[in-house]
Amino acid sequence: MEKRKLKELIIAHTNSALKKHNLLLRQIPNLSTLIEKKEVLVISGVRRCGKSSLMRILVHELIHQKEVPIANVLYFNFEDERLVEFTYRDFETLYESYLELNNPKGKKYLFFDEIQNIHYWEKWINRLYEFEEVKIFITGSSATLLSGEIATALTGRNIPLSLYPFSFKELLTTNNVVYGSRSLYEREVRVMIKRHFDTFGEIGGFPEAALTNDTTILQHYFNDILYRDILTRHSIKNIKQIKELALYLATNIGNLCSYRNLANMISAKSTNTIKYFMEYLENAYLFFRVNLFDYSLKKQIYNPSKIYCVDTALARSISFKFSLDTGRIYENIVFIELLRQGKEVYYWKSPHNYEIDFVVKKGTKITELIQVCADISEKKTHAREIRGVLEAASEFNLKEAIIITRDFAGKTIEDGMEITFLPIWKWLIS
Repeated sequence: MEKRKLKELIIAHTNSALKKHNLLLRQIPNLSTLIEKKEVLVISGVRRCGKSSLMRILVHELIHQKEVPIANVLYFNFEDERLVEFTYRDFETLYESYLELNNPKGKKYLFFDEIQNIHYWEKWINRLYEFEEVKIFITGSSATLLSGEIATALTGRNIPLSLYPFSFKELLTTNNVVYGSRSLYEREVRVMIKRHFDTFGEIGGFPEAALTNDTTILQHYFNDILYRDILTRHSIKNIKQIKELALYLATNIGNLCSYRNLANMISAKSTNTIKYFMEYLENAYLFFRVNLFDYSLKKQIYNPSKIYCVDTALARSISFKFSLDTGRIYENIVFIELLRQGKEVYYWKSPHNYEIDFVVKKGTKITELIQVCADISEKKTHAREIRGVLEAASEFNLKEAIIITRDFAGKTIEDGMEITFLPIWKWLIS
């Protein structure tokens, strides 16, 4: 591409990043520390979850908090349709154009949005990292951003950061809800937080939907993710099948699904088709599989997986059902929160067929048991949930477990094990 055109885009993109948009701080541990580190910061996540906004927040922090000269900042968005002719050969021209425009002195801070759209980007990033005085930030809407050859090129030179739609705590912050451990004992505060949680369950955490209370855009998001991050990227011709699969998964969040059943559901010729489709949906951060925990890897692979969606409101917006089961919605919310915390999660079944929704693995051991049951008021339900966590505790040699409910709170000791009942809204902000 011509330098003249690239310089125009550099000015336009960087000026856009410098504007005071309605930027909402994300609750990301040690974010300021990540800016200081030499390694490339790789931010990946589902489309429209706020990656570009996070980049702009970082730009503003550099300029206004760390007093980095504006000339030392480059922000460039590779999703601009005017870059349709851009190839890997233009990377060096882009960098030269920036240097000619700004003549920066000292360390340069380079922000590249959706860079995975250009083949061989990792080789250029690696060269910049190696030979230039730069700190590089990149975003992408695919979990494959750091896979295979790309990961090899940047081994030891990157810090991955997965971003998800707003958490409940972030949603409370955006609504200026202030609370503390003492104020949670006040009825007015609890009622207000529970009201916001009900809204969170309905509207979800995608920033624009959460800020405008408009869930109609979620169907557009789904189509955007499907076409731009899956169909186009993987050259899929059978659009009908993968769309039917996505809609079925959205309708069945929290349910067990096997490749064979899914293949039958969408009339796929083989389970291999489903394997590929599921991989594409996961790489786009749209759906996630939770496997059965078993010490036998073979049993983990061949048992059905539980399916969850990146956002409950998105799942509801494309679901076949008018209303999804409250318990499944809670499960989905809990799973995404565990994922956000970077935990390795499985489900578990006892020999007596009691199911534990989430067992958390750290290293080689199971360290947490989390069961989700919205309504535990019936004696039969209460007894079943207790029996399940007791069997799991015995299996994994644990002395405590959490059962997440809608409203019920309390503690009980059963067979020497402490079981904590915690309302979901309280668990999310704890």
